[in-house]
Amino acid sequence: MFLKGYTKEEKSWMLYDWANSAHSVVIVTILPIFYNTVAEYTPDAASSMNTWGYCTSAAMLLIALMAPIMGVLGDFRGLRKRLFSVFLAVGVLSCAVLAVTPLLDFVNPQVAEQVGIQVLLLYIASQIGFSGANLYYDSFLPDVTTKERMDRVSTMGYAMGYIGGSTIPLLLFLILAGIGVDMLVCLSFVFGLTAVWWLVFSLPLLKNVQQKSYAEREKGAIVQAMKGLGKTVKEIFHHKDMFFFLLAYFFYIDGVNTIIHMSTSYGDTLGLGSTDMLLALLLVQILGLPFGLLYIKCSEKFGARTMIGVGICIYMGISIFGFFVREVWQFWVLAILVSTSQGGIQALSRSMFGKMIPDPKRSGEFFGFYDIFGKFSAIMGPSLVAFTSGLAAQVIREKENIPSDASIEVLTEVSRRAAPWGVLSVLVIFLIGAWFYFVCLPKYLKKRS
Repeated sequence: MFLKGYTKEEKSWMLYDWANSAHSVVIVTILPIFYNTVAEYTPDAASSMNTWGYCTSAAMLLIALMAPIMGVLGDFRGLRKRLFSVFLAVGVLSCAVLAVTPLLDFVNPQVAEQVGIQVLLLYIASQIGFSGANLYYDSFLPDVTTKERMDRVSTMGYAMGYIGGSTIPLLLFLILAGIGVDMLVCLSFVFGLTAVWWLVFSLPLLKNVQQKSYAEREKGAIVQAMKGLGKTVKEIFHHKDMFFFLLAYFFYIDGVNTIIHMSTSYGDTLGLGSTDMLLALLLVQILGLPFGLLYIKCSEKFGARTMIGVGICIYMGISIFGFFVREVWQFWVLAILVSTSQGGIQALSRSMFGKMIPDPKRSGEFFGFYDIFGKFSAIMGPSLVAFTSGLAAQVIREKENIPSDASIEVLTEVSRRAAPWGVLSVLVIFLIGAWFYFVCLPKYLKKRS
C-alpha cells in the first residue's frame, strides 16, 4: 500500500535495502555478542570489545582503499551490475560459512582462539561484501529515479529495510530462543537465514535495474579513467558545496556507524542481558519504518538539509546519554532515540549527495568517493572507542594499583567501568561534523529541495 506510486525499477532498487538489512542487524549486532561469548574461553577475554572495534576498522579500511577504483570501474557499460554481483556473492558466502561457527567446540580453550579468529575473518569478509555491493547499489540511484524523487526513494529504501529485512530475521531468532531452542542452534540458523534472505531479495534488482548512465569500454579507457581519479578529486574540491558536505559527512556518519557497530558489544561489556538488548534492537527496527516515513514528510516540507541537521543533533544527544547507560531500561531509551534518526540521516545523506553529482554518467565514480569518506570515517570511530576505553581502563588500573595479570573477573570489571568513556568519545566526532555541516557548508550550498 505504501509503495503505491513507485515505478518497478524504484521498487526493485528499494527491495535491496530489504535484502541487505538482514546483514545490518544480524551480523553487525548479534555476531558481536557471539564473538564475546567465544572470547570468554580465550586468554584475552577482557579486551574483546577493543578487538571487535579494531577489526571493524580494518574491514572499513580495506573497502575504503578499494572504493575509488571500484567506483570508476562501475561507471563502464555493463560492469556496475557484474561488480555488484561479485561483492554480493562475497557477503552472502561469508554469512553462510558463519552459520557453521556456533556449532564448533569453542568451549575448548584450544579451539576457542581459532574459532574467534575465524569469526573475525568472516566478519571482515562479510563487511567487504556488504560495503562493496552497497557502493554499486547507491550508484544505481540516479539510474532508477529522478532528482526530484531521490529523497523519497532513498528514504523509502531504508524504511523497507526496517520493516522486513531487519525485523523478520531478528524476530525469528527471538521466537526460536523463546521456545527453548538451543541458543547456538538459533545463531547458526539466523546466520544461514541472513545469507539466504540477502540473496533471494537481491534478485529483483539483478533482474529489473539497469545501468542507464555509463562510459564506453574502449581500448585504454579504464586506464585513462584510473588516471583521471586525481582530476575527480580536484573537481570535488572545486564544487565547494560537495566538498564541505563530504567533510561533514565524514565525521557525522562515522558517529552513526560507530554506534551501530559497537552498541551490542558495549551493552555486553556493561553486563546487560543479550535477550534484553536484542529486544531493544528489535524495537529499533519496528520504529524505523514510521520514523523513516516521517523523515520523508519532513524532508518534503523542510528540505533534506534541515532534516540531516536534526539527525546530527539527535545523535549528539545519544552520545551523551550513552555515557550514562547502566541499566536495561536505559538501553531501551537509547534504542528509541537511535530509531528516530538512524535510517533518515543515512537515506537523506545519500540522496543529497546524489543530487550534487555534476555528471550522471560518472555516478559510480562520485559515489566511490562518497563511499571512501564513509568507510574511512568508520575506521576512526570504532578505533577511537577502543583506544579511549583502553586508555580509561589503564588509568583505572594505575589509580587503583590493579596489576595487568589480575584475575579475569577484576579485569572485566575494569573494562566495564572504562567502556562509557569510549562511547562518550564519539561526541567529539559529531561535534566536528556539526561544525562543518552547520558553519562551513551553508556558505557554499546552493538552495536544494
